Amino acid sequence: QVQLVESGGGLVQPGGSLRLSCAASGSIFSIYSMGWYRQAPGKQRELVAAITSGGSTNYADSVKGRCTISRDNAKNTVYLQMNSLKPEDPAVYYCNARGVRSSDFPFGSWGQGTQVTVSS
Repeated sequence: QVQLVESGGGLVQPGGSLRLSCAASGSIFSIYSMGWYRQAPGKQRELVAAITSGGSTNYADSVKGRCTISRDNAKNTVYLQMNSLKPEDPAVYYCNARGVRSSDFPFGSWGQGTQVTVSS
């Protein structure tokens, strides 16, 4: 089993910043991709940003220039720095990781989600 534990969500005013963290633990051999997705009420879950073990990143157009994803491979942890938060950013943010377990089997895991609320 691979577990993902997220932290850092909360309430922030428009224009404010938040930093989300997600730590992976368990029988992990390697993680080749970690990312953040979000799901607002009544909407589908969508990619926010993703990063590979080599540092290649991918961002949704809606967050480009406002969010930065980073990763500490030694700690199996991914971060999402979100700046200039907008009223359309509130959602439950989910961490995702894909890789290989110590048993050589691939895995894809989701965190439990962390709520981000933007309100004055």
